[in-house]
Amino acid sequence: MSDTGAHHRGFGDARQEPGSSAPLVVVGDALLDRDLTGTADRLAPDAPVPVVDGCEERLRPGGAALAAYLAALSGREVTLVTAVGGDAASARLLELLAPWVTVVPLTLSGNLPEKTRVVAEGRIMLRLDRGTGRATGATAEARRAVGGAGALLVSDYGRGAAEVLRGLLEERAARVPLVWDPHPRGGPPVPGARLVTPTTGEARHFAPRACAGEGLGAVMDRARALVRSWRAGAVAVTLGADGALLSYGDHPLLVPAPSRHGGDSCGAGDQFAAQAAGLLADGALPEQAVRGAVAAATGYVASGGAAALALPGRPAPSASAGPKAAPTDAAEEVIRRVRAAGGTVVASGGCFDLLHAGHVGLLQAARATGDCLVVCVNSDASVRRRKGAGRPITPLADRVRVLQALECVDAVAVFDENTPERLLDRLRPDIWVKGGDYARADLPEAELLERWGGKVVLLPYLDGRSSTKLAERAAVSAGGGVP
Repeated sequence: MSDTGAHHRGFGDARQEPGSSAPLVVVGDALLDRDLTGTADRLAPDAPVPVVDGCEERLRPGGAALAAYLAALSGREVTLVTAVGGDAASARLLELLAPWVTVVPLTLSGNLPEKTRVVAEGRIMLRLDRGTGRATGATAEARRAVGGAGALLVSDYGRGAAEVLRGLLEERAARVPLVWDPHPRGGPPVPGARLVTPTTGEARHFAPRACAGEGLGAVMDRARALVRSWRAGAVAVTLGADGALLSYGDHPLLVPAPSRHGGDSCGAGDQFAAQAAGLLADGALPEQAVRGAVAAATGYVASGGAAALALPGRPAPSASAGPKAAPTDAAEEVIRRVRAAGGTVVASGGCFDLLHAGHVGLLQAARATGDCLVVCVNSDASVRRRKGAGRPITPLADRVRVLQALECVDAVAVFDENTPERLLDRLRPDIWVKGGDYARADLPEAELLERWGGKVVLLPYLDGRSSTKLAERAAVSAGGGVP
């Protein structure tokens, strides 16, 4: 282990009380993002280009403003230090952020940059960029905000915000957790950054001579080189759907994504950096922060990404009522995409307390009957009512994570009732799959499926496999008996 790795693995002073969220200051370049979403089913008569009809406009924060908004979603107090002016785009951005984020301005030359995507059938047809505004100076208020920050996220989009505060950021990096999300048009992170979060492409750009090849080995070499050249505590190279690789300059830690999704990934890097910075602010170690950031970015893409963001008024923070890894709205987004493409939605359900070969075989067969598989899983309370005291053996969060890791599972949704009828009425799958040990009389949901033309399909079950039997055998083994 290198000295750098040994030193920074020990960071973790100034821990917060369990359940608390420390304030976060985000420094960076804000954008105004716009989606024009419609349908495209014909070509223009005057050119071989698609015609996008019925466009609906949706505005949202972009760049550092998106990172700040995402950090604030959990109820965290967030201050954004960014360049804004008197132009219409700046005014609209400030209006969007007002319920969520405190904005401290830097001086802006020109107009706030805007990014417009034209989207049809879930695909980006065209992107239009305008606005060349750059940060040109730091205000006294901005210096006070950064100088008093207990934790910092620098979201550098190469438009000057990080540079006008660079000296102060370097001072703060020696004292508080600082996460730097770099951009090829921006400069290097300040020395002493606790964590730097480049993509694989950005790592290649910043370390062109570290390795000529591609693949995981090349990512490891570049991450190691960047830790040293940037004098950073750690570098986490984001790998898209494959998760992230965390390096302290020695042996890296590969953090795989809990599941894979093919949705809109716009903003996933901002979600990763925002979550990592928030966790470090709360006193987490870099390994914990990267694990949490991978899970958050995966959930962000699964729930529809930037296109699915809503910007309501700020709600009061609330305690978590269940695992965030299994939101029903993420399952609904998967269903929406499959139906938009004319596909068949399949669902199956169960407790999955001890996942075994019988479960896996059933789920693989279920997935083969359609174009996506949503698994409806009983909550812990529901399992206790069905199976009795001492069950479940495996808590809900772990059961969800194991199910999401299966290649055949596209989404997971949780229900708290004894049977999934209410959840099924919400999801309305085309096919509901159960193991062959059920008869129609044992399926109260069968009649429900008929209301929207859904079908119940029974599949053969692998004999001799049972969570209950596995639990009994484990209990006998633990007591010294012979199962």
